[in-house]
Amino acid sequence: MCGSARSTVVSSIARVAGYELGGKAAVVTGASSGFGRAIAKALAGEGVRVAGGARRVDRLETEVALELDVTDEASCERFVAAAVEGLGGFDILVNNAGLALGRYPFDRSNEEDERTVFETNVNGLVRMTRLCLAHIRDGGHIVNLGSIAGRQAYENGATYVASKFAVRGFTYALREDLLGRPIRITTVDPGLAETGFSLVRFKGDAEQAAAVYHGVDPLTPEDVADCVLFALTRPWHVNVDEIVVKARNQSSGGRILRDV
Repeated sequence: MCGSARSTVVSSIARVAGYELGGKAAVVTGASSGFGRAIAKALAGEGVRVAGGARRVDRLETEVALELDVTDEASCERFVAAAVEGLGGFDILVNNAGLALGRYPFDRSNEEDERTVFETNVNGLVRMTRLCLAHIRDGGHIVNLGSIAGRQAYENGATYVASKFAVRGFTYALREDLLGRPIRITTVDPGLAETGFSLVRFKGDAEQAAAVYHGVDPLTPEDVADCVLFALTRPWHVNVDEIVVKARNQSSGGRILRDV
């Protein structure tokens, strides 16, 4: 799009008091559970057509439901091609797919867990952003799901902490690279939230996973989806760079007041 035409697009959007989502199209990764599922549902409730991606396609409830493994380049390419065919282009990209594995001192870490975390949280997010950028329309928005772990380090989570610091750094670098292109970029950094995250982190140990939320009223996936919608619906001239949201009884990644 030439400069004058792009300016016209931006000016017309800027006159809107709030950014309307109805009729837009979105891609949400990791949309089969947790934050991704709640975000996809919230977007659909606002009239957004959603292409959801996940390894467990049978759990997707999006208009366009597609298999996606963000750690696999070919899978990502197939997903983007199919999503473009289904939606005709995108206005919103929500990079939600992510995980943690293990909660132990770093000297007990292992190559397999480290590779999986970095391939999912960092390389997968970067890859999906690059592949989708060519299809994001002017007036679009990229939302990256980070974590308070990317802002405040805590013990026994070095690999996950490092991956989320990388997400935050990439988000700000992308803002620099895309300055002048009419696309907004936001990172949403949640704290303690009750999803399947801990069950994955503790590799299926339900007792350990439940202990994470014991004695505290954690965030819900819907709380985080509300934050995403807030960022998306600001007037066009407003870019919400980052949202940090924690449970009331949590002051940092490792400091939580529990009612026992």
